[in-house]
Amino acid sequence: MEEGGLFNRLVSELTLKERKELLARLSSQSELTKEPLYAAEEGDAVKNLKRQYEGMPWYLRVLYFLLGLIRAKSPLNVYEDRMVARLGGVIDSRRRGLYNYRRELLLPEFYREFTNLKESSRFFYTALDVSVNRDKGAFFAFLGSLELPDLHQRLLSETDPVLIAQKSPWLPEAEVHQAALKTMDEIFGVITDEQRNLMYFNARCLFCLKELSAFLYDRLLSAFSFDSALGQVCSARLVQEQLTSLNNILYSMPQVPAMTLLESLFVFMLQDQMGDVAFDVESETKTMLSRAEVSLMGIRNFNKNVPLTLILRCATRKLDMVPKAISGGEDWFIVYRDYWKGRIDGEFKEYAKSRKQAALTELFHQYLKGSVVKPLANAASERKPGAIPVAGSQGLAFLLAFYEIVFIPDLNKILRPILLDGEFYKRENRTQFTEAYNDLMKIGDAVRNFDARLSPEGDYGKRYEAAKGEMSSLSVKRRKIQMVIQETSEESMKMITSAREAFKAMAQVLGGILRKDPAGVFDTISNLPALGGKNSAALISGIDQAVVKLESALKLLDEVNFMEAGK
Repeated sequence: MEEGGLFNRLVSELTLKERKELLARLSSQSELTKEPLYAAEEGDAVKNLKRQYEGMPWYLRVLYFLLGLIRAKSPLNVYEDRMVARLGGVIDSRRRGLYNYRRELLLPEFYREFTNLKESSRFFYTALDVSVNRDKGAFFAFLGSLELPDLHQRLLSETDPVLIAQKSPWLPEAEVHQAALKTMDEIFGVITDEQRNLMYFNARCLFCLKELSAFLYDRLLSAFSFDSALGQVCSARLVQEQLTSLNNILYSMPQVPAMTLLESLFVFMLQDQMGDVAFDVESETKTMLSRAEVSLMGIRNFNKNVPLTLILRCATRKLDMVPKAISGGEDWFIVYRDYWKGRIDGEFKEYAKSRKQAALTELFHQYLKGSVVKPLANAASERKPGAIPVAGSQGLAFLLAFYEIVFIPDLNKILRPILLDGEFYKRENRTQFTEAYNDLMKIGDAVRNFDARLSPEGDYGKRYEAAKGEMSSLSVKRRKIQMVIQETSEESMKMITSAREAFKAMAQVLGGILRKDPAGVFDTISNLPALGGKNSAALISGIDQAVVKLESALKLLDEVNFMEAGK
């Protein structure tokens, strides 16, 4: 099964009611510090240095003029130096050992704070990587079930093609699909601004967490070098672009993520373990929330301890520099809608398939004299979902039913006398008849033997169970499982192809016997009247019925294969 398939189940182990109850318990037992993660720096940015200089009293401007003569600088540059020095003093007063404005160096204390930020944010990198990054649409759908429960419930029920068809049984199949999509758009149309803002806030938090956790911390840390007098130092100008990017990310995430967002994140993160009977989702999620609190505290402490905006103003000498909010999260609705559209498309596909299955079951019922097609005992089916999923297994099940119910009791009575005593005008027709007959006779044993090989005692079954219990890496385990599935599916399809060719060849040879066309590819047999004896008419009628049954079997076999392939 592909990874995306796991998440498209919308964490089926938890019902909507259970999700809400879990969130309520977690909210009451696990508290997140509500203090903002990011607070604006003290002191206003210098909007216009030149205008500010010109607005000073005349005697101060004279002072800066004289200092400029001494230092061989313009008065404005001297004033700028003064403002940068003042800013450096503010940074020092906030936290010593962060930044040396005279040498424009990031100092060991900055290195330590930055390393702590890296460790704090990396927790979310893992959480995002094994959850949202694997299926973003399903994640937003899960989050929407908590934040927009009424909307979620309507989407589940009112877009169900089965229910739509029940309410409007006159609708053609294609229009049922269109009705579901139209209903989906109508439901989305009633989302309020408050609800949109709530989901957007969550999407923004998610995006900023992703950007922060994926920041290239190691690249910036590698720019530090050891100074015997100061310790780990780095030129601020050397990494100013990276620091600006980080500052923008931190500025864009001022508030603590909502509990619903974190709960959704961690339930998704832990989903693969939910099949374990001993697994306690509530306990594990509480543990994740505790780790999140520690990580968020680390982010908050960095913002408190490191006035990054002030450092960047000093390093760049751009005293009007302010952080800018990064863009991201605006696409949440597109992702959310695409998920639901894909889900509706998938449900309609299953609905259409079930209708075809019902129609095909009725045709089987008629063709097999009231009997039903029993699935192979050891291939994956609704009753045995853990068995090997073999492509064409339903086709093989039909072939076995055909062999036992139609071929042996009915067709063989017509075909065997022709095989033993039929005198064909054309030798190639005799060869074709014999080969097709032998292939049809082999169907029963071939399918039963193949099914036995799929069992836990068979060679395929043993390999499949061994691969599932493989203790190696997940990729190696999946590759071995896929190899077994591929081999069994290829063998299955070869058997079906052989049966199709036998059906077709036998129907053509028998049709030639009835048509008596010497100029055609298929001709009759010379002793047809003698084979039938006194019941010659009955033999001819039997051959005609055999052609009909073989052609019907070929058509049914193709139908079941098309349906199984999802066509």
